[in-house]
Amino acid sequence: MATKKEPTFEEQLAQLQQIVNQLEQGNIPLEEALQQFQEGIKLSKELQGKLTNAEKTLGHLIDDDGNEKVYEGSDDDPSNNGGGNRGYGSGDQVKG
Repeated sequence: MATKKEPTFEEQLAQLQQIVNQLEQGNIPLEEALQQFQEGIKLSKELQGKLTNAEKTLGHLIDDDGNEKVYEGSDDDPSNNGGGNRGYGSGDQVKG
């Protein structure tokens, strides 16, 4: 019996993009649109889970002694919500 291969992240993302394109065109019957929408939500949740797991994996580093360390990020990283987000929603406004 053949084992069903799980689709890759990229394959699932491409499928989600195809669903979004079909829904944006708006030329499919309502029932099919609802089915596509539900499939898109399912894919979106699966992709988010994969991204979260990848983020957790990348958040741990191994030092030279083989010990695991948690990566805390740098102050220059705009995705880091710390105080070092230069120019990213810092609240400073230019007055002129």
